[in-house]
Amino acid sequence: MILKNLIGTAAFVAIMFTVSAFSCTDKTEEIHQNLTSNNQGFAVLELFTSEGCSSCPPADQLMGDIEKQYQGQPVYILAYHVDYWNNLGWKDKFSNIENSKRQQQYAQILRSQVYTPQLIVNGKKEFVGSDRNAVENAIQTAFLNSNNAKIDLSAKVSEKEINVNFKTDENNSSNKLLITLIEKKSSTNVQRGENEGRHLIHWQIVHQQNQISLKNSSEGATRFKLPENFNPANWEIIGMIQNVKTGEILGSTKSSF
Repeated sequence: MILKNLIGTAAFVAIMFTVSAFSCTDKTEEIHQNLTSNNQGFAVLELFTSEGCSSCPPADQLMGDIEKQYQGQPVYILAYHVDYWNNLGWKDKFSNIENSKRQQQYAQILRSQVYTPQLIVNGKKEFVGSDRNAVENAIQTAFLNSNNAKIDLSAKVSEKEINVNFKTDENNSSNKLLITLIEKKSSTNVQRGENEGRHLIHWQIVHQQNQISLKNSSEGATRFKLPENFNPANWEIIGMIQNVKTGEILGSTKSSF
Protein backbone atom coordinates (compact mmCIF):
# COMPACT_ATOMS: atom_id res chain seq x y z
CA MET A 1 0.00 0.00 0.00
CA ILE A 2 2.83 2.36 0.90
CA LEU A 3 4.68 1.40 -2.31
CA LYS A 4 1.52 2.07 -4.33
CA ASN A 5 1.15 5.49 -2.73
CA LEU A 6 4.79 6.30 -3.43
CA ILE A 7 4.38 5.32 -7.08
CA GLY A 8 1.25 7.43 -7.28
CA THR A 9 3.04 10.40 -5.72
CA ALA A 10 6.00 10.02 -8.05
CA ALA A 11 3.72 9.88 -11.06
CA PHE A 12 1.89 12.98 -9.90
CA VAL A 13 5.19 14.87 -9.41
CA ALA A 14 6.35 13.79 -12.88
CA ILE A 15 3.13 15.01 -14.46
CA MET A 16 3.32 18.34 -12.65
CA PHE A 17 6.97 18.75 -13.70
CA THR A 18 6.06 18.09 -17.32
CA VAL A 19 3.16 20.55 -17.18
CA SER A 20 5.42 23.13 -15.56
CA ALA A 21 8.06 22.61 -18.24
CA PHE A 22 5.56 23.11 -21.04
CA SER A 23 4.19 26.18 -19.27
CA CYS A 24 7.67 27.61 -18.94
CA THR A 25 8.39 26.96 -22.63
CA ASP A 26 5.13 28.61 -23.65
CA LYS A 27 5.93 31.60 -21.44
CA THR A 28 9.40 31.93 -22.99
CA GLU A 29 7.92 31.86 -26.49
CA GLU A 30 5.33 34.45 -25.43
CA ILE A 31 8.05 36.75 -24.09
CA HIS A 32 10.03 36.33 -27.32
CA GLN A 33 6.97 37.19 -29.40
CA ASN A 34 6.29 40.27 -27.29
CA LEU A 35 9.87 41.46 -27.68
CA THR A 36 9.71 41.24 -31.46
CA SER A 37 6.17 42.53 -31.91
CA ASN A 38 5.70 45.22 -29.27
CA ASN A 39 9.16 46.77 -29.10
CA GLN A 40 9.90 49.71 -31.42
CA GLY A 41 13.41 48.49 -32.18
CA PHE A 42 14.80 47.46 -35.55
CA ALA A 43 17.83 45.72 -37.07
CA VAL A 44 19.72 46.75 -40.20
CA LEU A 45 22.01 43.98 -41.45
CA GLU A 46 24.69 45.11 -43.92
CA LEU A 47 26.60 42.21 -45.46
CA PHE A 48 29.82 42.76 -47.40
CA THR A 49 30.27 39.83 -49.76
CA SER A 50 31.69 38.71 -53.11
CA GLU A 51 31.16 35.97 -55.67
CA GLY A 52 34.94 35.56 -55.76
CA CYS A 53 35.13 34.57 -52.07
CA SER A 54 34.65 30.89 -51.20
CA SER A 55 33.66 31.79 -47.61
CA CYS A 56 30.79 34.03 -48.73
CA PRO A 57 28.07 31.64 -50.02
CA PRO A 58 27.11 30.48 -46.48
CA ALA A 59 26.67 34.13 -45.44
CA ASP A 60 24.59 34.85 -48.54
CA GLN A 61 22.39 31.85 -47.77
CA LEU A 62 22.02 32.94 -44.15
CA MET A 63 20.72 36.33 -45.31
CA GLY A 64 18.10 34.50 -47.35
CA ASP A 65 17.12 32.47 -44.30
CA ILE A 66 16.93 35.57 -42.08
CA GLU A 67 14.85 37.43 -44.66
CA LYS A 68 12.33 34.59 -44.66
CA GLN A 69 12.40 34.02 -40.89
CA TYR A 70 11.80 37.68 -40.01
CA GLN A 71 9.38 38.49 -42.79
CA GLY A 72 7.03 41.25 -41.67
CA GLN A 73 9.34 42.29 -38.81
CA PRO A 74 11.67 45.34 -38.72
CA VAL A 75 14.75 43.55 -40.08
CA TYR A 76 16.35 45.23 -43.11
CA ILE A 77 19.03 43.38 -45.09
CA LEU A 78 21.45 44.97 -47.56
CA ALA A 79 24.08 42.86 -49.34
CA TYR A 80 26.96 44.95 -50.70
CA HIS A 81 29.07 43.12 -53.30
CA VAL A 82 32.60 44.54 -53.05
CA ASP A 83 34.99 44.89 -55.99
CA TYR A 84 38.38 44.05 -54.47
CA TRP A 85 37.97 40.33 -55.28
CA ASN A 86 37.46 41.03 -58.99
CA ASN A 87 41.13 40.68 -59.95
CA LEU A 88 41.46 37.28 -58.28
CA GLY A 89 39.87 35.09 -60.93
CA TRP A 90 36.23 36.16 -61.19
CA LYS A 91 34.48 39.51 -61.65
CA ASP A 92 31.33 39.82 -59.57
CA LYS A 93 28.66 41.41 -61.79
CA PHE A 94 26.95 42.91 -58.73
CA SER A 95 30.09 44.56 -57.34
CA ASN A 96 31.11 48.20 -57.46
CA ILE A 97 33.69 50.46 -55.87
CA GLU A 98 31.11 52.39 -53.84
CA ASN A 99 30.29 49.23 -51.87
CA SER A 100 33.98 48.74 -51.10
CA LYS A 101 34.29 52.37 -49.99
CA ARG A 102 31.37 51.95 -47.61
CA GLN A 103 33.05 48.97 -46.00
CA GLN A 104 36.30 50.92 -45.66
CA GLN A 105 34.42 53.75 -43.94
CA TYR A 106 33.05 51.25 -41.44
CA ALA A 107 36.55 49.89 -40.88
CA GLN A 108 37.71 53.36 -39.85
CA ILE A 109 34.72 54.03 -37.58
CA LEU A 110 34.61 50.58 -35.94
CA ARG A 111 38.39 50.06 -36.06
CA SER A 112 37.84 46.73 -37.75
CA GLN A 113 39.53 44.86 -40.58
CA VAL A 114 38.20 44.75 -44.14
CA TYR A 115 37.18 41.20 -45.02
CA THR A 116 34.41 39.10 -46.51
CA PRO A 117 31.91 37.99 -45.44
CA GLN A 118 31.57 40.81 -42.92
CA LEU A 119 28.22 41.73 -41.32
CA ILE A 120 27.51 45.03 -39.60
CA VAL A 121 24.35 45.49 -37.51
CA ASN A 122 22.83 48.95 -37.03
CA GLY A 123 26.20 50.46 -37.90
CA LYS A 124 27.59 49.53 -34.48
CA LYS A 125 28.57 45.86 -34.29
CA GLU A 126 30.54 43.74 -36.76
CA PHE A 127 31.34 40.03 -37.05
CA VAL A 128 31.66 37.21 -39.58
CA GLY A 129 28.51 37.19 -41.69
CA SER A 130 28.04 33.42 -41.70
CA ASP A 131 27.83 33.14 -37.90
CA ARG A 132 24.13 32.28 -37.43
CA ASN A 133 24.15 32.49 -33.62
CA ALA A 134 25.85 35.88 -33.68
CA VAL A 135 23.30 37.16 -36.21
CA GLU A 136 20.32 35.93 -34.17
CA ASN A 137 21.71 37.41 -30.95
CA ALA A 138 22.53 40.71 -32.64
CA ILE A 139 18.99 41.02 -34.04
CA GLN A 140 17.37 40.41 -30.65
CA THR A 141 19.79 42.86 -28.99
CA ALA A 142 18.99 45.45 -31.65
CA PHE A 143 15.25 45.01 -31.10
CA LEU A 144 15.71 45.77 -27.40
CA ASN A 145 18.24 48.59 -27.67
CA SER A 146 17.07 50.76 -30.54
CA ASN A 147 14.18 53.10 -31.28
CA ASN A 148 13.25 53.32 -34.95
CA ALA A 149 13.26 56.91 -36.22
CA LYS A 150 10.31 57.54 -38.51
CA ILE A 151 10.89 57.60 -42.28
CA ASP A 152 8.14 57.81 -44.89
CA LEU A 153 8.99 56.45 -48.36
CA SER A 154 7.01 56.05 -51.56
CA ALA A 155 8.40 54.77 -54.86
CA LYS A 156 7.03 55.08 -58.38
CA VAL A 157 8.36 53.67 -61.64
CA SER A 158 8.42 55.67 -64.88
CA GLU A 159 9.67 54.69 -68.31
CA LYS A 160 13.37 55.26 -67.60
CA GLU A 161 13.73 55.82 -63.86
CA ILE A 162 12.51 55.18 -60.34
CA ASN A 163 11.36 58.17 -58.31
CA VAL A 164 11.37 57.98 -54.51
CA ASN A 165 9.73 60.56 -52.26
CA PHE A 166 10.90 60.75 -48.64
CA LYS A 167 9.98 62.53 -45.44
CA THR A 168 11.40 62.29 -41.92
CA ASP A 169 11.37 64.24 -38.67
CA GLU A 170 15.16 63.99 -38.37
CA ASN A 171 17.07 67.19 -39.25
CA ASN A 172 20.39 66.76 -37.44
CA SER A 173 23.23 67.97 -39.69
CA SER A 174 25.32 64.97 -38.58
CA ASN A 175 22.77 62.56 -40.06
CA LYS A 176 22.26 61.40 -43.62
CA LEU A 177 19.36 59.61 -45.23
CA LEU A 178 20.52 56.67 -47.32
CA ILE A 179 18.02 55.42 -49.88
CA THR A 180 18.96 52.14 -51.54
CA LEU A 181 17.65 50.24 -54.53
CA ILE A 182 17.57 46.54 -53.65
CA GLU A 183 17.15 43.45 -55.82
CA LYS A 184 15.53 40.84 -53.60
CA LYS A 185 17.03 37.72 -55.21
CA SER A 186 19.30 36.75 -58.10
CA SER A 187 21.85 34.09 -59.02
CA THR A 188 25.05 33.48 -60.98
CA ASN A 189 26.83 30.48 -62.48
CA VAL A 190 30.44 31.17 -61.51
CA GLN A 191 32.95 30.03 -64.14
CA ARG A 192 36.29 30.92 -62.54
CA GLY A 193 37.91 31.79 -59.23
CA GLU A 194 37.39 30.25 -55.79
CA ASN A 195 33.74 29.42 -56.51
CA GLU A 196 34.31 27.97 -59.98
CA GLY A 197 31.49 25.66 -61.07
CA ARG A 198 29.08 26.78 -58.35
CA HIS A 199 25.59 28.18 -58.82
CA LEU A 200 25.39 31.02 -56.31
CA ILE A 201 22.14 32.54 -55.04
CA HIS A 202 22.09 36.03 -53.57
CA TRP A 203 19.51 37.94 -51.53
CA GLN A 204 18.90 41.67 -50.94
CA ILE A 205 21.51 42.90 -53.42
CA VAL A 206 22.47 46.58 -53.28
CA HIS A 207 22.41 48.09 -56.78
CA GLN A 208 22.37 51.83 -56.16
CA GLN A 209 22.53 53.92 -53.00
CA ASN A 210 21.82 57.66 -52.77
CA GLN A 211 23.00 59.63 -49.74
CA ILE A 212 20.96 62.70 -48.84
CA SER A 213 21.96 65.37 -46.34
CA LEU A 214 19.25 66.26 -43.83
CA LYS A 215 20.91 69.56 -42.93
CA ASN A 216 18.67 71.78 -45.04
CA SER A 217 15.60 69.63 -45.64
CA SER A 218 14.00 66.52 -44.20
CA GLU A 219 11.62 66.11 -47.12
CA GLY A 220 12.22 65.66 -50.82
CA ALA A 221 12.80 63.20 -53.64
CA THR A 222 15.57 61.18 -55.23
CA ARG A 223 15.79 58.99 -58.30
CA PHE A 224 17.45 55.87 -59.69
CA LYS A 225 18.13 54.70 -63.21
CA LEU A 226 15.73 51.91 -64.10
CA PRO A 227 17.59 48.55 -64.21
CA GLU A 228 17.37 46.35 -67.30
CA ASN A 229 14.52 43.82 -67.33
CA PHE A 230 13.05 45.50 -64.27
CA ASN A 231 10.27 43.54 -62.53
CA PRO A 232 8.76 45.53 -59.62
CA ALA A 233 7.93 42.32 -57.70
CA ASN A 234 11.63 41.50 -57.30
CA TRP A 235 12.82 44.93 -56.16
CA GLU A 236 12.35 47.22 -53.16
CA ILE A 237 13.60 50.45 -51.65
CA ILE A 238 15.25 50.56 -48.21
CA GLY A 239 15.74 53.88 -46.45
CA MET A 240 17.86 54.43 -43.36
CA ILE A 241 19.12 57.37 -41.31
CA GLN A 242 22.76 57.18 -40.28
CA ASN A 243 25.01 59.36 -38.15
CA VAL A 244 28.04 60.00 -40.35
CA LYS A 245 30.39 60.47 -37.39
CA THR A 246 29.53 57.40 -35.30
CA GLY A 247 28.12 55.14 -38.02
CA GLU A 248 25.06 54.39 -35.90
CA ILE A 249 21.85 53.79 -37.82
CA LEU A 250 18.94 55.57 -36.14
CA GLY A 251 16.04 54.26 -38.16
CA SER A 252 15.07 52.28 -41.23
CA THR A 253 12.09 51.37 -43.37
CA LYS A 254 11.29 49.86 -46.76
CA SER A 255 8.94 50.48 -49.65
CA SER A 256 7.73 48.28 -52.47
CA PHE A 257 6.54 49.47 -55.89
